[in-house]
Formats: sequence, structure tokens, C-alpha cells
Amino acid sequence: MLKKEKKYTYFEAGEGTPIIVLHGLMGGLSNFDGVSTYFPKNGYKVVIPELPLYTQSILKTNVKAFAKFVKDFVIFKGFERVILLGNSLGGHISLYFAKQYPELVKGLVITGSSGLYESGMGESYPKRGDYEYIKKKSEDVFYDPKVATKEIVDEVFATVNDRIKLLKTLTIAKSAIRHNMAKDLPKMHTQTCIIWGKQDKVTPPEVAVEFNKLLPNSSLYWIDHCGHAAMMEHPDEFNRLLHHWLKEKNL
Repeated sequence: MLKKEKKYTYFEAGEGTPIIVLHGLMGGLSNFDGVSTYFPKNGYKVVIPELPLYTQSILKTNVKAFAKFVKDFVIFKGFERVILLGNSLGGHISLYFAKQYPELVKGLVITGSSGLYESGMGESYPKRGDYEYIKKKSEDVFYDPKVATKEIVDEVFATVNDRIKLLKTLTIAKSAIRHNMAKDLPKMHTQTCIIWGKQDKVTPPEVAVEFNKLLPNSSLYWIDHCGHAAMMEHPDEFNRLLHHWLKEKNL
């Protein structure tokens, strides 16, 4: 059940410290079903806004503008300080948000995040008409290719075959490369939880190690037999690790 208020469409459940969840470029709100059922039962409010990836002007189709959108949403909701949880592009937006608006951030959780290393976000689109190729690319996101259901593949295929969405996807990919966070991370002191799939092909394990090295207050957790979307492939383990970290940091 999604709420629609002003320009925002979002999912909300539970009471307590807000966890704002940010999805990736090809991801959707349903990617976080595990998080959205577990944490509201454990003292947190989970809020998942739809990011305006394809609905803003080209000039506002970038990491910085998406972070500003999230800031406006946090203020609109009246939250004082939030925990940000982002996967892939959502992780990158979370990191940029924490850099720009540290006073609004209580904690940061990134999984398969862009921001240091961009692979395959833009290079695969010339073959957009080839369904089998898109199917293979979608399966590569996961350790277990069966997680890439026909519904997921169909959605990606439709996105890359929509001319406007394709243009915006490539614009976002370029923006992600432009907004490399390597120089910013050592100056960011937000408590950060890094949860990573050991078999992530999109943002390989060494990216997580680098994030952990550069972020002063970070903890790194691994999930085995897991690709780029840990919260989808291993929701129970993801929730266990995240909850352990939240308790440890008293967040």
C-alpha cells in the first residue's frame, strides 16, 4: 500500500526511528520486502520513497538532485534524523546525502553501492533490443540467477527499450561516475554499516573493502553466495546483520 502526498509516493510502516530506504537504478520498492516486514516489528519506522529517476528534467537527473529530493522528503515528513539504507545507486545517493546534510543522518547502511566504482551501468545498453542479452545481464546481478524472475527481466527490458528512460538511465550512469566519492569519504564520520555480497559482479568485493577503508566509522559484513542485491537474495541474513549493527551502535 503506497501513500501519495504532494509530489511524493512512498511506503511507510511501523513506529520509531525512521529508516529511509533508497532503491537502485533498476530496482523498485519491492526489492526491500524483507526489510519492510522485519524492522517495523522491531521498533523502527520503514519509509521507502519512489525516487524520481525518470520523472524529473534531464538537468535534475543526477545523484546530487536525487539527494536533494530525499532531503526535501525528510523535511516534508518532519523527521529530525534518519537512518539511510541504500542499494546500488540508492547507496550512492545515501552517501552523497550524508556528505551534504550530515545533521539529518543518524546512520548509514550501504549494500552493493556505487560511488567508488561503476561497472556495467551504461555499457550494455546498445543491445537493448535483445531480450536474451537483458535476461543474462539481469541474472548477473544475482548469485542465483533464478532470483531474476521473468517479471524482473521484463521490467528491465521495458526500461531500456523506452527511449526517454534509456536516455535518463545513461544520464544517471554518467552522473554516478562524475560523483565519485573517494575524496569525500575520509571526511564523513557518520556511523556506516556496509553489507556486501561476496559474489557481487556489479560492484565487486574489493569495492566494499575500499569503502570500509575510506569511511572512518564503518563496519563491513559479508554475505556468502550472494550478488549485488543482498537484501533480496538473503533477506533474513541481511536483516540479522543490520539489526545486530543497529543494536551495537545504539541507533
